[in-house]
Amino acid sequence: MELTIDPRRQAIIQQARQWIRENPVFMDTETTGLDKNAEIVEIAVIDCDGSILFESFVRPSRPIPPDLTAIHGIDNQMVKKAPTFPVVWASLRTYLLDRKIALYNAEFDLRMMRQSYEIYKLAWKERLTTLDIMQLYAAYRGEWDATRRAYRYFKLEEAGKSLRIPLPNSHRAADDARLTRALLYAIAGMDYSFGKPE
Repeated sequence: MELTIDPRRQAIIQQARQWIRENPVFMDTETTGLDKNAEIVEIAVIDCDGSILFESFVRPSRPIPPDLTAIHGIDNQMVKKAPTFPVVWASLRTYLLDRKIALYNAEFDLRMMRQSYEIYKLAWKERLTTLDIMQLYAAYRGEWDATRRAYRYFKLEEAGKSLRIPLPNSHRAADDARLTRALLYAIAGMDYSFGKPE
């Protein structure tokens, strides 16, 4: 009996493979919250091969709320001597400007970068090229959300577990960037350890 392959899902797999061929970097942030005043407290970028290109704590302009420390484990003492985001950005931007940046929920991380910069009365003018793995996974999984009239979004942890990826969603920037990378490889049907087809 011949197996039929869902053409919609096959197109998503091909999209994932194309993104991998484009050699993106993977980025994640940890923050003081989700609102319009939230700031980055940790940021990491890993290369397509999984190696860390950049990782830093970031000192926010206001204290980290205890309920957020309970999630990511980053407290005010840990960021006390860290650089502010504009200082971090001066070094970080060299890893991002000429590369595609893969993120899980790109809109959120881009907003956090802008907010963390503009809080110092600086104008954010960067135009970054992003790939949103959250949206790709939502299409790959294919659960329709009738209210939003779009595919349902899932948390990074749930996405990783559903594809049996044994990496933690630790809510630390480097770990979550690695999990995002592994998720893209899993959608592509490739081994994230080596980047070879399974």
